[in-house]
Amino acid sequence: MLERIPLRERRDLLIAWLAISIAFTLIYIRGGGVDPIGLVFFFVMSLVTVGVAFVLHELAHKFAAMRYGYWAEFQKDNQMLLVAVVMAALVGVVFAAPGATYVYGNATRTENGRISAAGPITNLLLCIPFAALMLLSGGGLLALVGLVGLRVNAMIATFNMLPISVLDGRKVLAWNPAVFAVLIVASAGLLFWSLLL
Repeated sequence: MLERIPLRERRDLLIAWLAISIAFTLIYIRGGGVDPIGLVFFFVMSLVTVGVAFVLHELAHKFAAMRYGYWAEFQKDNQMLLVAVVMAALVGVVFAAPGATYVYGNATRTENGRISAAGPITNLLLCIPFAALMLLSGGGLLALVGLVGLRVNAMIATFNMLPISVLDGRKVLAWNPAVFAVLIVASAGLLFWSLLL
């Protein structure tokens, strides 16, 4: 599988992963009072929750496209990565649009819909182990990691399923309204539940 991810794409994924993790770390430590150990914890938690959610979402698009015989590659957006970190530091809000996976070829509406659905479906599946960690860990730091992982994955799935602009939801809706409805309801439902916890 790794041989299908060129060095440039690996570099872009790594840079975007680190930048998003830094942005979320800045959100978590906002207000001060965090010692170096706390800073390291929040950064590692961001790497494991936000970073994994983002990387696997993009790779799901890539490998779904490759399954149909198309080349696909993630490309970072340096300007948007900078915006994400600066907004997190100054305003306390993360607007993360670190780049996109570009599919090369003339995908049909069905193929495009399925390729687009692969990202949010991956995030929904990732909600399962994070929810289990939250519910079965007995509290403490592991429960916090589980809760953050659940929320982040539900948030990414919900945001990407919005049927607007270049987001996944628009392409899924154009392909299959029933699949779109299931994914948006599942994503929003999980997000709502996670925010109640």
